[in-house]
Amino acid sequence: MNNEIWIYAETHNNLVMPITYQLITKAKEITNNKKIVVILFEGLNDNLEDLIKEYGPDEIMIYKNDFIKKSGDRVIATLLSELVLLRKPNSFLFGATVLGRSISARLQAKLNTGLTADCLDLSFEDDLLIQTKPSYGDNIMCEIICPNHYPQMATVRPNIFVAKKDLNKIPLITKITNLKIKEDKNIKVYEEKPLLSKGDSISNANRVIAVGRGAYNQKNLPLIEELALKLGAKIGVTRPLTDLHPFSVDDQIGQSGNTISPRLLINLGVHGAVQFTSGILKSELIISINNNPKAPIFDYSDYSFIGDAHDFIKALLNIFQ
Repeated sequence: MNNEIWIYAETHNNLVMPITYQLITKAKEITNNKKIVVILFEGLNDNLEDLIKEYGPDEIMIYKNDFIKKSGDRVIATLLSELVLLRKPNSFLFGATVLGRSISARLQAKLNTGLTADCLDLSFEDDLLIQTKPSYGDNIMCEIICPNHYPQMATVRPNIFVAKKDLNKIPLITKITNLKIKEDKNIKVYEEKPLLSKGDSISNANRVIAVGRGAYNQKNLPLIEELALKLGAKIGVTRPLTDLHPFSVDDQIGQSGNTISPRLLINLGVHGAVQFTSGILKSELIISINNNPKAPIFDYSDYSFIGDAHDFIKALLNIFQ
C-alpha cells in the first residue's frame, strides 16, 4: 500500500466541480505526511489540470481520452480500479454527488473494500481513515473505519469544507498512458446537459430562504416564492416539508440534505433542530423568524424576529414596492 490519499476530480462541461477543491483542502489538513493525488479524466483538448494546480495537491494523474466524456459510470469505475491496483493508495475520496456516489459504489464493489457514504468529517489516526457521518435518523454521529481492506473509501458532502488555494506548491503532473478504455455496450451517452447555475443550486446559492413547518401553508407559499424572486434566492426546506408540494429531498437543508454556505439565509418558521442547524453553520448572515421566543434557531442567528412569518414576509415585500 502506498501512503497516498486519492481524490477523484469531478468535472462537468469542462468545469471542475467545487467539491474537488474542497476535498483537496481537507486532505491537506489531515494528510499526516501522506501524498495527495488528484485523478483527472478529461478530453484530449481540455486543460483542467491548470485549475486544480492552484489548490496545491502533490500530484495530478491525468488520463486524456475524448471517449471518456461519453462513457458511463461503469467504464470510469473500471479504469479507476485498474489504477488503484497498480498504485494501491491508502484512501480514495469522492464527492457525495450523483456522479461521485455512482462511481464510488461501483469501484468499491470491484475492489471488495469498504465505502462510507455522505461523510461530514474526516481525520487520520496513523494510516487509519476516520470517517464521520450521521446515523440513526441523523440523531447521532458515527465514526466508521475500514482497517482490513484498502483503499479506504468515502464520499463527502459538498460545502462541508472550505476550499483554499495554495499557489506555493507546484504539483507533479503524471500522464496515464497504460489504460485502455473499453466501451460499455449497455450504456451510451448521447448528450450531457449543463448543471443548474450557481444561483439555482441550493448548495451553492448566495441567498437562501429556508422554510419550516411553522411557515408552510397555502397562504404563505406564494408570498415566499415572490420574496425569493425579489431577492434572487433559492428556497430550501426542513426535512418534514420534503414530502409536501412543491418540494422534494433535493430542497432539504441539514445533515441528511444539503449543507449550504450562502451570504444571506432567512429562516421562516424553522424551529432549529440540530439536524437542520448542522447544515447552515457556514452561512455568513442568518436572519430567523419564529413565534416561539425559545426556538433554538435563534442561537444560530445574527438577527431574530419573534413573531408571525406571514407578517414578516409581507413587511419585507413592501420594501420592494
